[in-house]
Amino acid sequence: MLTLLKRIFKSGWQNFKRQGNLVFATSSVLIITITLISFLFLGHKIIKFAIDEIKAKADISVYFQETAPEEEIIGLQQKLSGFSGIKGVEYVSREKALEDFVERHKDDKGLIASLEEVGANPFLASLNVSAGEMASYDNVSKFLEGDNFSAIIEKVDFNRRKPIIEKIFDITSFVDKTGIIISAVLIAISILLVYNTTRLTIYSQKEEIGISRLVGASNRFIRGPFLIQGVLCGILSFLTSLLIVGITSYFLGPKISAFFPEFQLLALFKNDFRNVVLLQFGCALVLGILPSFLAIRKYLRV
Repeated sequence: MLTLLKRIFKSGWQNFKRQGNLVFATSSVLIITITLISFLFLGHKIIKFAIDEIKAKADISVYFQETAPEEEIIGLQQKLSGFSGIKGVEYVSREKALEDFVERHKDDKGLIASLEEVGANPFLASLNVSAGEMASYDNVSKFLEGDNFSAIIEKVDFNRRKPIIEKIFDITSFVDKTGIIISAVLIAISILLVYNTTRLTIYSQKEEIGISRLVGASNRFIRGPFLIQGVLCGILSFLTSLLIVGITSYFLGPKISAFFPEFQLLALFKNDFRNVVLLQFGCALVLGILPSFLAIRKYLRV
């Protein structure tokens, strides 16, 4: 058995070195596919980060009447925090709202002067509610519109922000589905191309395979070298793709950070290095072995 495996591996290695053009074509297809899938994986995290940043600003605000007791507002905050899907409920007092407004518009002398002329604090206390799904916002809105809180709530701005929030969640869903579809298409194209490339390899060795059959070689022995060649192409593609993704993350990271200072692509690549390696290596083996297996299997059945 060990002797058979050595012969299969030796034959596969010889084919790998001898079929330079076909190996290059196969590896090129695999490198492109694996690299694009890796960028989709990392790109999805970039897009998710950007959408989460937008989501954080697309919350709904509950404004309270001036006479609303603070303890009742805090109590409502605790109730809302217990709702399913709620990520956070921030309480902003009237004083904090005034302070934040002054800080944001400190360079606008006219606006600050107008505020000083008013004399009193014109801002209302509020709760800013952020959720992870659209249904949670609907539940919160229905809960707040009940008669239990009409005595202390001035207004809820959910209806005004609802179209924006819905759009954000639609974009999130679209990005997830698009990434899956693109990955599936890339994998299907790669399998088809590698399958046809393997058929060309088989055709170029048609005489050798015929001789092997005449001398009584088993299908396993005939199939083995092609699978080894597929594995070697996969490993070569995996290493090349990993190098490309690493270098790209290093040089592209600072450009992305210019738009999202808190997002570091190179740090993401390092932190997710194990996942990236497993993803690439898994794709490389599947795309290297499966098409070769299918092609030689079909040939051996003929």
